[in-house]
Amino acid sequence: MRVCRVIGHVVATAKHPAIQGKKILVVADSAERGDPDKPMGLAVDGVGAGVGNEVLVVESGEAGSQVTGVDHAPVRSVVIGIVD
Repeated sequence: MRVCRVIGHVVATAKHPAIQGKKILVVADSAERGDPDKPMGLAVDGVGAGVGNEVLVVESGEAGSQVTGVDHAPVRSVVIGIVD
């Protein structure tokens, strides 16, 4: 699990059917709580996060399946919480 900051979102004209209707967010490790040298990444939003939010990101196939409702979903990273 990583603490990241949402720095943008992806606009896609075509998506895999498993993630149709899901937001894809651009996340980077939070400078205060993570490793700022890690590269940015993409994560499917499971909680309604937005740009500027500090979030918890998990890299788990099971989390991807739970967010999409599809077994073996093509999702690696999922936003599972917003840090208050």
